[in-house]
Amino acid sequence: MRRARFAVSDGEGIQERASVNDALTFDLRAPDTADDEALARQRIAMFELAPALLGATHLVWGLACVFLHPVVASESLASNPLLPVSIVLILDALAFAALWFRDRLGLSTSAVTRGLCAYIGASGALWLAYGLALESSHHVTSTGFVALGFGAGLGAATIVSISSPPIAVINALVALVGAAAVSTGPELMAGIGFLAIINIAYSVAGARAVLTNARARLRLEAQARKALHFVDEFENSGRGWFWETNNLGTLSYVSQQLADDFKVRPEELLGRQFTDLLSVDVGSTDSLREERTLGFHLSARFPFSDVIVRAASDEDIHWSLSGNPIFDERGRFLGFRGIGTDLTEQRRSEQEISRLARFDSLTGLPNRALMRQTLDEALRNATNRRKGCTLFLIDLDRFKNVNDTLGHPVGDALLRQVADRLKLVMGDHGQIGRLGGDEFKAVLPGTVETGLLESLARTLIEQVSRPYMIEGHRVVIGASVGIAIGDPGRSSADSLIRDADLALYAAKAAGRGKHCFYEPSMHSEATDRQVLENDLRQALDRNELWVAYQPIVRAAGEEISGFEALVRWNHPLRGPISPDKFISLAEECGMIGKIGEFVLRTAVAEAARWPDTVRIAVNLSPIQFNDPHIVDTVAAVLSDYGLNAARLELEITEGVFLADSDMTDSTFARLKSLGVRLALDDFGTGYSSLGYLKKAPFDKIKIDQSFVRGAASTTKRNGAIIRAIVTLADSLGMDTTAEGVETHDDLWLIRELGVSQVQGYIFGKPMKGPEAREKANSSRVEAEGYQCIREPRHRLMRRAIAAVNGVTTEIRLRNISAMGALVECDQNVAPGMTMTIDIVGVGPVVGTVRWAQSGKFGVQFTENFDLGRLAAKQARANDVTMLQPWYVSQPTKAAS
Repeated sequence: MRRARFAVSDGEGIQERASVNDALTFDLRAPDTADDEALARQRIAMFELAPALLGATHLVWGLACVFLHPVVASESLASNPLLPVSIVLILDALAFAALWFRDRLGLSTSAVTRGLCAYIGASGALWLAYGLALESSHHVTSTGFVALGFGAGLGAATIVSISSPPIAVINALVALVGAAAVSTGPELMAGIGFLAIINIAYSVAGARAVLTNARARLRLEAQARKALHFVDEFENSGRGWFWETNNLGTLSYVSQQLADDFKVRPEELLGRQFTDLLSVDVGSTDSLREERTLGFHLSARFPFSDVIVRAASDEDIHWSLSGNPIFDERGRFLGFRGIGTDLTEQRRSEQEISRLARFDSLTGLPNRALMRQTLDEALRNATNRRKGCTLFLIDLDRFKNVNDTLGHPVGDALLRQVADRLKLVMGDHGQIGRLGGDEFKAVLPGTVETGLLESLARTLIEQVSRPYMIEGHRVVIGASVGIAIGDPGRSSADSLIRDADLALYAAKAAGRGKHCFYEPSMHSEATDRQVLENDLRQALDRNELWVAYQPIVRAAGEEISGFEALVRWNHPLRGPISPDKFISLAEECGMIGKIGEFVLRTAVAEAARWPDTVRIAVNLSPIQFNDPHIVDTVAAVLSDYGLNAARLELEITEGVFLADSDMTDSTFARLKSLGVRLALDDFGTGYSSLGYLKKAPFDKIKIDQSFVRGAASTTKRNGAIIRAIVTLADSLGMDTTAEGVETHDDLWLIRELGVSQVQGYIFGKPMKGPEAREKANSSRVEAEGYQCIREPRHRLMRRAIAAVNGVTTEIRLRNISAMGALVECDQNVAPGMTMTIDIVGVGPVVGTVRWAQSGKFGVQFTENFDLGRLAAKQARANDVTMLQPWYVSQPTKAAS
């Protein structure tokens, strides 16, 4: 049999005709694809009435047999010929019901086909049994009647099975078996066999054709559905729509979108002239000439593309149309078919983009580009009018804190309110705009009077600094203003912006809420800063940077706990440069990472030579801490110099928490996994340190020196603050270090308040490595320095007797005050011990040991001691110089 081929446009190329095996097995196997499933359901639908046809045949022939040959009542049920008829009719009814309710029963197509095969075979067998029963009965004596009945059933079954090769095969087998049962003649067997083969061959050929054509049709339908789906998606997406006209120019198809633009149903537009709905956008300066308008293309039957048209409606709707003429195979014109794209939103977007390109989307103020254009125009106008122009650069103070604490939505609302106040203050004097973030600019053309400018600047700062109420939060910020006045004909926009920026930098350096006019000296200062920055970039290579070490001492025993590494810069021309000056410069110019690693390596290398009990503290700037490689750097340095990680203490300020919290938490965890200690530096100077203590795994809190210096003064509250910090640290299991301790008074108070460690000039200034190494090996330091702002003290030594550890011991008291004294003793005592001290010639006093070290300890009296009880004696020179306030009388020095 010739194998036909046909082409289908499904991307799979030429498909072959269904094979014989496919035709024989298609109805019996489970479908492989959705198309085969649909085809199988269609083929099963052809057999819905097949049981009815067979049942009608069986019923008619059975009734004929009953009427022609009545059943004898004396016959038994087993020999009753009506029994097969009843059974086969019941089988017909069951088959009909199974086919009719196959979906409800959940029968698959293959199961239905197998059931049909079984049904054909069973009904044929029963019908044959019926014929044999008639033949064996006393009523039928001729086999012709039986053959005729069997032939009728076989004929009906053949009609049913002709569409399905498997059923045709079953029917052929039933026919052969029936022929063999009815007649033994070879002629009948040969004839039946030949007809069966012809029937099977015909059924296979028909099935192959049906399968081939059906599959092709299903593929084409799938392609049509896909194309329709694409059309629907394209139309529903809003990106375009389709239209079609007939040869008269009237619409024969329109998309829903086109009808929606006219607020009608698509059917109402059909039959209308397409050109009546549209008009060419002739308002455009680059509109096409008359012969190239849409009317020309339609009348000339000429293809067109992207023709801009406006809808003939009250709304401003624009489309871009493309179309092609349609001709049949004889060249007759059938109409136009094309697509349209809605340009309305695009035009609005272009207008919005144009607006956004010139105005700030948050505040509605002119943005940086428009303000630059305004400044250029103001300077040109100033040149023509011979009148100057002034530029304000405005920067908000503490705005970042608002974003960090209350969130960016509150920050955005705050910026909008600030913009409203700035517009109100500026009024008709000039144009205010937003540069971005918390930076604003104001251009004041023709205004150069210093008094007016100062008044505007003060008013601007005052108005911006007034409290704001945003979402129930009371927000207070400030503003700094830099002012630059441009000379007509000589100032350029770039130079004026640079001058105003320098003035703003000076205003912020002078403190918050200030305004400053540009002065030529600012330029020299900026130049000097740039030179210093260039020198700093070369300082490492020139070995101008070095590391100093300041001791950190245990408050109780005055043993050295560790040293803090501090970077120093000896400039070859300028000499020593303060870290306050070059550290901030290093952070701005990106050098802090290299300098920080240099300090870390140098300090760790030096600490490796110290005793194992002495730690080294190194500062990490927020920029270093937020470096993704900082943990690897620390680990590499510790490994290179073999320093125990527990001896390295990294001091971190609150600035690290302004970065991403997830990254910050990860860095903290990785550093702790190395085993290093973490200290929160400058505690108390930020705005949410308690939150940081809860968040980060710190081992130590360093109390800022602003709370420590002068803490012993009765006029300050620093002592209460320090006490609260110590209590908090103890509760969290953290050590405390007091920075900036310089006097004995402050040292005494620090000890009284329970601070763990002390750092300050009283125990030593920052020193070079060899000197620090020597002190680290000695492990002890003496407190040296002034004793200022303190109560009057008896400076001479007094002898006393005390019971120390159960042993009566002679001790010596120095620096006796109303609250306590310094005691020299050969016995070792422990802080917290209470003892009674009998001062020779004075009497007993009770006190508690607050600190102790070998050979001396400090005692605090339980009750205030009256210095008048001490006998007046000539004082001898004290080895400790005292600075006392003006209200304390200075005792007369005399040789002892």
